[in-house]
Amino acid sequence: MDASTLSKIIEPDDIHADRDAFARDLLEGLRTTTKRIPCKYFYDAEGSRLFDRICDLPEYYQTRTEIALLDAKAAEIAAMMGENAELIELGAGSLKKVRILLNALTAPRAYVPIDISGDYLHAVVEELAADHPTLYLYPVVADFTKPLILPRLGAGRRAGFFSGSTIGNFEPEEAVSLLASTAKLLRGGGLLIGVDLVKDPATLHSAYNDSVGTTAAFNKNLLVRANRELGADFDLDAFAHYACYNPVRARIEMYLVSLLRQSVRIAGEVFSFAPGEPIHTENSYKYTIESFSRLATTSGFRAKAVWTDPLQWFGLFWLEGS
Repeated sequence: MDASTLSKIIEPDDIHADRDAFARDLLEGLRTTTKRIPCKYFYDAEGSRLFDRICDLPEYYQTRTEIALLDAKAAEIAAMMGENAELIELGAGSLKKVRILLNALTAPRAYVPIDISGDYLHAVVEELAADHPTLYLYPVVADFTKPLILPRLGAGRRAGFFSGSTIGNFEPEEAVSLLASTAKLLRGGGLLIGVDLVKDPATLHSAYNDSVGTTAAFNKNLLVRANRELGADFDLDAFAHYACYNPVRARIEMYLVSLLRQSVRIAGEVFSFAPGEPIHTENSYKYTIESFSRLATTSGFRAKAVWTDPLQWFGLFWLEGS
């Protein structure tokens, strides 16, 4: 394979399988007593674009804090990853963060971004190709929570990159399982992972309830996607975005709340909503350095290095097999 060749591991028919999975998971989630939609379906092309806009909002401290940490600690991180690294990014998106790593690494061999949004994934990889003409670029359109087998693209170690505190979207036991499977995927390599830390609830509330409504549009895009892909008839104006911090469980909880008594038809089924009834769309767990280090240890990793900002709002953990 020539450098900068763009490849796909999955066949085009699997894109339709993703739509089938969305339909199956949506219907299953709405049949439950507490209605839910899995948060992984946020990230179609429009959802990915909206999330990029969220990352630039003044209230959303996570992205700028993580980028500042990457800038400040790039040389140390690159030393941990080693020469000729094969950089594998889980849930790839904006190139701002990965560019910092690629520019700091010594002779990186390959970049393997994994994401379920194929159109968005290929667009950002094509952009990257112009700046790194000797780098193997191997985008993988897939759900990184499912088992994956990746070809060996270089002689260096595999270095995983899981940014944005996406690990917080998983229940703790799910996070342990995901990290354990990631350790197998990396074959003895290491994982750089971003983790949002416990902090003032008011700061957290603002981050998920921005003043211009971008997070609300991102949340409602789930309904837009259901209408477009599955022929649903959600009335977007009949649902409100709601996000709150649960200090007992140390997590943000995000919902779409029905504003009136209504019915929605999806794939021949009718779902009734009472006024004030929520659809749960996301959790975002916040950790302390100690609690995440314990979680990593349970998964078979150990935290070899941790970097935080001066306010300790965000952490970058370098994990290696224990």
